[in-house]
Amino acid sequence: MIGDFIYKYYVGPIINGGAYTVVDTLTYAAILIIAVYLVYRWLLKANISIDHEFVLSLIPYVVLGGLLRVVEDTGIIPYPWYVLLITPLIYFVIFFYAISALVISRILERKKIIERYSRGFSIAGIFACVVSLIPLLYVGITETQINLFVMMSILGMASVTSLLVWGFIRHILKWEYVSDILYKLLIFGHMLDASATSFGIDLHELHYVEQHVVGSALINSTGTAFSMFALKLIVIIPGIYILEMYRKEGSQPLWHLILFAMIMVGMAPGIRDMVRMILYV
Repeated sequence: MIGDFIYKYYVGPIINGGAYTVVDTLTYAAILIIAVYLVYRWLLKANISIDHEFVLSLIPYVVLGGLLRVVEDTGIIPYPWYVLLITPLIYFVIFFYAISALVISRILERKKIIERYSRGFSIAGIFACVVSLIPLLYVGITETQINLFVMMSILGMASVTSLLVWGFIRHILKWEYVSDILYKLLIFGHMLDASATSFGIDLHELHYVEQHVVGSALINSTGTAFSMFALKLIVIIPGIYILEMYRKEGSQPLWHLILFAMIMVGMAPGIRDMVRMILYV
C-alpha cells in the first residue's frame, strides 16, 4: 500500500513525466520550506552573509535549473541519468553543485586569490549555464530549430507586464520599497513564467500544457492561459507586502532567503518553458 502510494504520487510522475498532483505539489512545497530553513541555519553557522549580494550571486543557479530541465526535455540524456534532471531531484543536483562552488569560492577568497567570494560563486553558476547551453544549441541546430521570434515575444511580454506591475505597485499603491532590485527580479520572474505559459498554450505552434495543479485548474475554468497573469498578481502583490512587513520586524538573512525562494519558483520554470518553446521540444 505504502509502496503503491509512493509510486503513484512521486516515483511515477518523475519517471513518466506526468502532471503534478495536489499531493506531490504540497510535498515539494514543504520540502522547499524546510530546505530554505536548513540552508539558512548552515549559512549562518558558516558566517556567510545572506544579503543582496549573496542573493544576486544565486540568480545564475536559477537560470541553470531552467536550462538543465530543458536538457532533460530534449531526451538526449539516457536512462537512468535523466531522472537526476527532473523535479525534485534536480534541486539536489544544483544544490550540491552550488554548495561546492560556494565553499571553493570562500577558500579562494581567504587565500586572497579572488577579492570577493560572491564573484567566484556567481562565475561558477554562469559557467555551468554556458555549458548547459551547448547541448541545447546542438539540438536546436541539428534536430529541431531555434526560433528567435518566440524568444523575443515571450521576453517582450514579460518586460512589458513587469513594467506595468511595477509601475502600479510603485506609483498607484505608493510602495516605494518595490524599487529594490530583488523585488524587481521577483516581479520579472513571475511575469516571465506567466508570459511563457500564456504563449506556449494559446499562441505556440506546438501543444504545450500546464502541469501544475492550480494553474491547470484556472486555465481550464477560464479557457485561456492568459489568466495566469491574474493568478501571479494575486500571489506576488500580497507577497511583496508581507515580505516587506517581515523585513521590518524579522530577520534580514531569512527575509533574503525567502525572497530568493519566491524568485526561484517563478523564474526557473519561466526560463525552462521559454527555452523549450524556442527549441520546439
